[in-house]
Amino acid sequence: MTIGIELTEAQAAIQEAIQKICAKYDDHYWLKTDETGKFPEEFVADIAAGGWLGVAMPERFGGAGLGLTEAALMMQTVAQSGAGFSGASAIHLNIFGLMPIVKFGTEEQQARFLPPAMDGTDKACFAVTEPNSGLDTSSLETKAERTNTGYRIRGRKIWTTNAQRANKILLIARTTPKDQVKRPTEGLSLFYADFDRSKIEANPIPKMGRKAVECNTLFIEDLEVSNAELIGEEGAGFKILLTGLNPERVLFAAEAIGLGRAALKRAAQYAKERVVFGRPIGQNQGIQHPLAKSWAELEAADLLAFKAAALYDAGKDCGAEANAAKYLGAEAGFRACEASVLAHGGMGYAKEYFVERYFREAMIARIAPVSREMILNFIAERVLGLPKSY
Repeated sequence: MTIGIELTEAQAAIQEAIQKICAKYDDHYWLKTDETGKFPEEFVADIAAGGWLGVAMPERFGGAGLGLTEAALMMQTVAQSGAGFSGASAIHLNIFGLMPIVKFGTEEQQARFLPPAMDGTDKACFAVTEPNSGLDTSSLETKAERTNTGYRIRGRKIWTTNAQRANKILLIARTTPKDQVKRPTEGLSLFYADFDRSKIEANPIPKMGRKAVECNTLFIEDLEVSNAELIGEEGAGFKILLTGLNPERVLFAAEAIGLGRAALKRAAQYAKERVVFGRPIGQNQGIQHPLAKSWAELEAADLLAFKAAALYDAGKDCGAEANAAKYLGAEAGFRACEASVLAHGGMGYAKEYFVERYFREAMIARIAPVSREMILNFIAERVLGLPKSY
């Protein structure tokens, strides 16, 4: 199922259902979560109650069995409602983050792990990035040493979202030393384990935006993990992770576009109502043109994002499209938020007009989960056939 010129009846129903939930949570609600740092529990509970956390999960375990296209439409609708990344990030991992279990987990693991994730009982966090390795996952230092019953994990992670409330953790660790494998990407394994707070210390990172959905530095010391919590084959963790990268990029693109549209809507409304020198400021081309340009950029990025989703759902390679969509969506979303702040003038800097929160949150998609520069490196190498630069 793809998104064409118009939504299909089923897609329109998804969008309408999500809009109905989001309508209960206006900009004042999201402003309060941003100011207080309170996690949007009520919003997540409503999404879970509607069965939407399982939009892309297999039907045999209680999911809707839909594709990345529908998941992206759902997440874009959340962001576009004004929830932005405060809302989208609160449910992001549940939507596609556990796909490694769907694709590589055993039947027993799927039956045990997926239903509680879909109904919101289990709250997971994803621990990949480390202080010393950053985007170079092959150089991560967290180790999982074999024991009689499984593994003992020690190490550090950073920028782990939702670790303050998580009871499950999806993490990657080195099970075979780097100097004992043919390629640096070998010897890494993926685990889905209980978040044992006696073994994991999670410290929130003060940051620029999206205060309600915290990021953390993790200190993991002697975390005991059983063999039953290893996802896929030992040593194949990096390959398993790669299968989830393209969907994540598409979701980030869709969310950034949704946020940009929310900002653009507010800017256009303000430009119609704000009168200076006896005329609405929206009559001035200096206000019109940046907003019109943002609309065009958002629409173009949107087409590529859903093209990438359609390719993924069809089982085709979508690496270039997914990466480019994430790049274009993030840039277009950011520029739309910037244009909105500037269109509001001094009031764009005031919290009461909400767009300053949009602007701060728009930075997220430009940085995470991969930098703009690494995306351009990927396209240069894989699409244009240029020599690897790093």
